[in-house]
Amino acid sequence: MIEDKITEYPTTYDAIVIGTGVSGGWAAKELCENGLKTLVLDRGRMVNHIEDYPTMHKDSWDFEHRGAQSKETQKRQHTQSRLWGGTLTKPESRHWFVDDLKHPYNEVKDYLWLRGYHVGGRSIMWGRQSYRWSEMDFEANKLDGHGVDWPIRYNDIAPWYDKVEKFIGVSGKNLGLAQLPDGKLSAPMELNCVEKDLQKNIENEFDDGRLLTIGRVANKTGDTAHEGRSNCQYRNRCIRGCPFGGYFSSNSSTLPAAERTGNMHLRPNSIAYEIVYDAETKLASGVKVIDAETKEKFFFKASIIFGCASTIGTTSILLQSKSERFPNGLGNDSGELGHNLMDHHYAVGARAEIEGFEDKYYKGRRPNGFYIPRFRNLGDNKTKAKNFVRGYGYQGAASRTNWKRAVSELSFGKALKDELLKPGHWVVGMTGFGECLPYHDNKISLNYNKLDEWGLPTLDIDAEFKDNEMKMREDMMNQAVAMLKAAGYKNVKGIMGKAIQGACIHEMGTARMGRNPKTSVLNKHNQIHAVPNVYVTDGACMASSACQNPSLTYMALTARAANHAASEFKKNKKV
Repeated sequence: MIEDKITEYPTTYDAIVIGTGVSGGWAAKELCENGLKTLVLDRGRMVNHIEDYPTMHKDSWDFEHRGAQSKETQKRQHTQSRLWGGTLTKPESRHWFVDDLKHPYNEVKDYLWLRGYHVGGRSIMWGRQSYRWSEMDFEANKLDGHGVDWPIRYNDIAPWYDKVEKFIGVSGKNLGLAQLPDGKLSAPMELNCVEKDLQKNIENEFDDGRLLTIGRVANKTGDTAHEGRSNCQYRNRCIRGCPFGGYFSSNSSTLPAAERTGNMHLRPNSIAYEIVYDAETKLASGVKVIDAETKEKFFFKASIIFGCASTIGTTSILLQSKSERFPNGLGNDSGELGHNLMDHHYAVGARAEIEGFEDKYYKGRRPNGFYIPRFRNLGDNKTKAKNFVRGYGYQGAASRTNWKRAVSELSFGKALKDELLKPGHWVVGMTGFGECLPYHDNKISLNYNKLDEWGLPTLDIDAEFKDNEMKMREDMMNQAVAMLKAAGYKNVKGIMGKAIQGACIHEMGTARMGRNPKTSVLNKHNQIHAVPNVYVTDGACMASSACQNPSLTYMALTARAANHAASEFKKNKKV
């Protein structure tokens, strides 16, 4: 990119946070509450809690054309259109997702990069499933030799899991499992009758420790007070933005907390593209930004920089941050920056129909499902898999079908209408979420031959699942089928979809933590080894993927790192 006029902002901040999603919101909150004057940047538009949720109260009949997508929408949001049958591009939520023609990337292999460019990022649209990682997850790389050893263990992060869970409000049930540590949970949501039946049958029919529980979800329950938030209302419209603050988002929770301190300056429409390295101090001096609307360029100075722009977003900025000292990207002495991209693999599992509960129903629209924790490769012979390492869990739900079953009915007239006014038969489905190993050749790189409208390089994304994941998927489907059959359900069918990286929206890696600067980018405090005033705490920092949803871990790592940064700043007035 040709460098032109840059306006240097006169204020020197104590800290700059790049990004406002689950990680950026936590960085802002912790730094501001520690007294640091903090500039928070987001490349997208401002989103104010409640007032900027345009579809939060709309019903299905309030949308034109019954919510059908136009060909233009599918063209401009072709990535989102390829996922979940295009549900993300329906009018209730498509405004949260980027225009792919305006924000292109290059798929060397099939890759779905789901993005939301606005204040709050994907914290508005996330699935909210919140599970701790276990000691076996942090030890896995060392024990089986894949990737590099994590520089931390469960006990290092456990107090921060406590803090995050209590603040965001995670509901669920503690189980005393080594592979899924207990947490600071509020009252669990209730399983419905079929889910309870499946729970009982799994417990009775399998002797390898597998079990079914309600999901642990960042939807508020119980009587704990959370400022500005009320309990979940069971509307199941979370992806639209919740006016009740019933689920955790940066907009409803961490950013307001940061703002209450008076220490935060939030600047939307600010595309960070370079962290500037000062060769004399051997530290970063600030961040270069393009105004997304005017295309003016600014340089903001700070003592501490937090990269929280998402796995791929943060690493893209680091790769663009070149200097004589770091010709291949800031902190890239190891050559690992941009490599080891991971995502969970899913779109595999089973479904079935259930008889015998026709007199039962359920109340409300529960924004949560059941969870079956990992039961493979737990360190004993009974759970050891023969042909793959690591493990997987399942998420699923049971429900009654609705009037849409009429599509396949060979009937008409009054009898059909009367029948469709009744609930349909019960169905249950479960989807596996499997761990992906960290492969060096799964990577992102900058493409200077294809620039975006701001003159920045686009990204080439080259990643795929490999043999270990494919063998794991076979077991994921077979065991899902086995559990539904063991429960005595009808028409059990295995599901095996295509495994595409990015589709699970759990991208991780590319700036991994590690003990050795020669093989990793970050140290045990999430600092760049050679540039210790730059912290990376979003998914880019992950050295492995486990099989649990990762957002809770991002938040805990961020809270831990931000408090470390604040402590060092107060001691030295620089890191």
